[in-house]
Formats: sequence, structure tokens, C-alpha cells
Amino acid sequence: MTHVVCQVYCRHFSPYMRSHLILPILPLLVSQYSGIARTIATPLASSHAVDDDVSTDEEPADFILSAGELDGSDDDAVQDAVPARFLSAQRIQELRVTHRRHETDTGSPEYQVAGMTERIAHLTNHLKEHPKDFSTRRGLVALVNKRRRLLNYLFREDEKRYVDIVSALGIRHKVPGSIPSKEDQYGRFPPQKPNKGKSKIKLSKK
Repeated sequence: MTHVVCQVYCRHFSPYMRSHLILPILPLLVSQYSGIARTIATPLASSHAVDDDVSTDEEPADFILSAGELDGSDDDAVQDAVPARFLSAQRIQELRVTHRRHETDTGSPEYQVAGMTERIAHLTNHLKEHPKDFSTRRGLVALVNKRRRLLNYLFREDEKRYVDIVSALGIRHKVPGSIPSKEDQYGRFPPQKPNKGKSKIKLSKK
């Protein structure tokens, strides 16, 4: 120990300083070094003891889930992750299959109206969440007008099929006959005067 301390404290001094300055106080340095070493060694020993105590504790038991619980959690996560447009596309396909006239039907009024009705419902829900989506609003109005024209055509061709499709899908639609024409609405009023819009000067010259 003395040899180690002497090497640490005396290697940077000249021989004269080692003999006259360092060697008289060397025993004091050795005693201080041994006290510091004991102070450092005590916490290290206590930390090792704590580690040993911790290591002796029992490990927590593993949690085992049943297959049903795992399947239910996966289904909920998948259902939340499915976008609304995908669900709407599935409902459109189901409605088209339900209301088509035959297996290869892809263009009848019932087939088109069924798909448009679900699409209109989807866009309406979208606009409730995003009221400033004006391009979608414009497309929705165009889709409603197209469906109305198809229903008017179906009413003229086959009134029974028109009633069936409207009642099945819950569509609010006014048949063309219930909307009065311009002659029916204004025919009871007298016609306009022939000189309306002409100045009195032109009439006096004639």
C-alpha cells in the first residue's frame, strides 16, 4: 500500500522534494487513502447485497388469454380500421344484387337507383362531418338529379316497378304527374296585353 501511494504522489517531484517534503507526510497520506478506500467499499458491498435480495424475489406469473378473447379483440380492431367508403361499396353491391332484374343486369333503372341511393346516403353523412366540402356537395346534387330523372323514366315505363323500388329504398320522390305544368299553373290568369313593353309614342305614331 505504501509503495503504491508513494508512486502516485512522488513521481512528479524531484529527488530533493521527495526526501525533504513528501516522505515526512507519507504516513498521513497512507492513512487518509485507506480511510477513503473503506468509505467507497462500504456502499458497494451494500449495493451487492441489495441486488442479491432483489434477485431472490419471485417473478410475476404470465397472463394467459383464451382464443376467444384474442379473436374478439382482433375483430374489434379490424372493424374500427375498416374505412366508411369500403363499407358503403359493400352495401352498394348488396343493394344492386337485391334489386336487379336478372343475374346479368347492370343497367336497369332499378339497378342504377339502388346504387345511387346508397351513394347519396354515404355522401350525406360525409357532408355532415365536413360541411365545407363544396366539391362533394356539387357531386351530391348532380347525383340526386340523375336519380330523379331515372325515377321519372321508370314511372312512365312501369308504374308498379317504380312503386316497388321507391318503397323498398325509402326514397322521397314526386311523380311527374303531381308537378303542375306551366299551362296548368298559370292558365287561369288572363294573357298578357299585346302592347306591354311598348312606349306610348310608338303607339301614337301608328
